[in-house]
Amino acid sequence: MVYPRIEDHGIIGDLSTVALVCTNGTIDFLCLPEFDSPTCFASLLDDRKGGYFSLCPRGDDYTSRQMYLPDTNILVTRFLSEDSLVEVLDFMTISAEDAPQLVVRMAHVIRGEVDFDFECLPALNYARDNEEAKSGENFAEFVARDDDGLRFRLSWNLGNGAQVNTSSADGVKGKFELKKDAWAYLVFERSKEGEPPLDLSHDAMQQLFRTTRAYWQNWMSQSTYRGRWREMVSRSALALKLLTSRKYGSIIAAPTFGLPETIGGERNWDYRYTWLRDSSFTLYAFLRLGFVEESQMFMNWLKDRIAEADGQHGPLQVMYSIRGETKLDEYTLDEFSGYEGSKPVRVGNAAYSQLQLDIYGELMDAIYLATKYGDALPYARWKDCQDLVAYVGKNWRVPDEGIWEVRAGRKEYLHSRVMCWVAVDRAVRLSFKRSLPAPLQEWQTLRNEIYESVFTDFWNEDLQALVAYRGADYVDASALLMPLIRFISPSDPKWVATLKAIEKDLVEDARVYRYHEENREVDGLRGWEGSFTACSFWYAECLARCRQTEKAHDVFERILGYGNHLGLFAEELGPRGEHLGNFPQALTHLALISAAYYLDKDLSNDLGVWR
Repeated sequence: MVYPRIEDHGIIGDLSTVALVCTNGTIDFLCLPEFDSPTCFASLLDDRKGGYFSLCPRGDDYTSRQMYLPDTNILVTRFLSEDSLVEVLDFMTISAEDAPQLVVRMAHVIRGEVDFDFECLPALNYARDNEEAKSGENFAEFVARDDDGLRFRLSWNLGNGAQVNTSSADGVKGKFELKKDAWAYLVFERSKEGEPPLDLSHDAMQQLFRTTRAYWQNWMSQSTYRGRWREMVSRSALALKLLTSRKYGSIIAAPTFGLPETIGGERNWDYRYTWLRDSSFTLYAFLRLGFVEESQMFMNWLKDRIAEADGQHGPLQVMYSIRGETKLDEYTLDEFSGYEGSKPVRVGNAAYSQLQLDIYGELMDAIYLATKYGDALPYARWKDCQDLVAYVGKNWRVPDEGIWEVRAGRKEYLHSRVMCWVAVDRAVRLSFKRSLPAPLQEWQTLRNEIYESVFTDFWNEDLQALVAYRGADYVDASALLMPLIRFISPSDPKWVATLKAIEKDLVEDARVYRYHEENREVDGLRGWEGSFTACSFWYAECLARCRQTEKAHDVFERILGYGNHLGLFAEELGPRGEHLGNFPQALTHLALISAAYYLDKDLSNDLGVWR
């Protein structure tokens, strides 16, 4: 088996987990029942042992195309040949909490008569559990021998004449034929022992389809965005929604783990967790588009994290599980060969124990915006905010691991220092806007002190730029956020000089790298990495805010051109424009939304008093 490209995938989900569906009709990544559960399909990380669920026309004389039904996360893979046209519709149902989780696959022939093949070969618990198949009429169950809690079921309605082999040691294989206008259905689910079989009649399955389509279209109808890039912004919003837990309100960074930033390298991380930074930015994107409920749910989730804080990592830590667990031990899956041999394949993320001071700025900014567009803060939550500011006041000079989660020791990072200023600034703004009690003189003095330190501690006279960390001799792309969060005027000479240094050292076409590749001491890891796509969208918005509108428009359109066929983006881009890293990445899509929103208003001369 040849590994498909990362970008050759669409995603489906049910707000509890996400599956990756390749253009060849194969589901090659799925964790059930939740985002961070063990895998049951993961051939994307090991083409021999990972497990997969394929459904496609027989033969190799087909070309395939993928699309989403408008304003939905229902994925359509179309197979075209001289004699036939076939659609495979993939989606997960959005059901009540106690209802079964269903991965629905529907085959429909539009033209011709078509022979289909399918294979459902689960590899449970990261391919570590041996499973046994138990078959019945039109269904088979896969039960892990090593864990009684793992039980999955494949059910099918394939019409007359279908041949299904349920005796295979690997899973279930089958073939069937459909004529024009005929339908076939396969459903994969997490099941319980003794649970009655699903109703897979044509009417029942079509009702599932209509209900799922209505859910997504109703959700998208809340969007207030009417700008130039409505299709791309809507797709980004739908992707971000898929990364949001309906049950907990938390938001994950990406639905995958182990997809490499360097093919064959060691930069392979698990992103199936809730980073406070990414979640805070995501709330900003949702609020801009008119989605308020997600903000309220995340704030409720965050309230519980603050109440449970043990002080080990400060009031809050960098990331949590979707349920709020604080310990995310990192280990390797030696069973997996890795995507194109990229090892080790890591599960868990040791960065949870890092100190990253910037999270307090991003968090306070999110709270400020949620309060601006929603309800006022309750008394207890405002007291929590005061505690956060007090912590920042005591620790803003402390070295940390920074936004890029380096594993080469702590430094005083520019981005962390700037975001400490944001934390205090937004608290001051909240106090004024909502008439909330606060030690304003103390906070304003602290804010001014942090502000002054940025220019005295991070300005490099020889380089004529604000540098990555105190004492550094190079720039970092995270500085592009400084005008976006209103720390510095876009026309400030020191910022203009810094932007020139970033463009000289880190920008290639529309692609932006995080830092110099030769500066290996930055992250302590071997190998190179691709350009960081979120930074490219920050760059486009930054140019627009610097009144370089034409250039900003050009950069934005260029980076959009690197998106996959569905408008989805992984974390990074390689030399050939290939997608690298976990897919799709929330940080990239929320940066796209932010840049599209600002640039559209800039082009329409409709900025007014911004933010």
